[in-house]
Amino acid sequence: MAYADDLAASVRAFLGSAPSVRETRMFGGIGFMLNGNLVAGASSRGLLVRVGREYQVKALAWPASRVMEMRGRLMEGYVYLDPPGTSPDAVRECLGLARSYVETLPPKAGKSASSKGSKAAARKQKRK
Repeated sequence: MAYADDLAASVRAFLGSAPSVRETRMFGGIGFMLNGNLVAGASSRGLLVRVGREYQVKALAWPASRVMEMRGRLMEGYVYLDPPGTSPDAVRECLGLARSYVETLPPKAGKSASSKGSKAAARKQKRK
């Protein structure tokens, strides 16, 4: 897991430790959220970056990059850098594209544990 840890450390160093940056477990690795929006994910499979459609072609110019595929469906605006393509230059450039894109998105409101619990209770009540 040293590769994934090193990659996550690179993402952490690039994004900094601002209160608007949060880490969460996802996609079998660590997802990095900026204002509640996914900006990148680091795992043993490589680096996932959310670059949006306008930066996708530029991100796909790096070696070993590809459009993210989930359950057989291409996810436009999301690019994976497979491990051979995660050179420090590629990581920095793709994270720059991802951050530029995600900063244009409206912040997502955080969900508290109590609101999650109340939604679950409401669903249970509807089933009765």
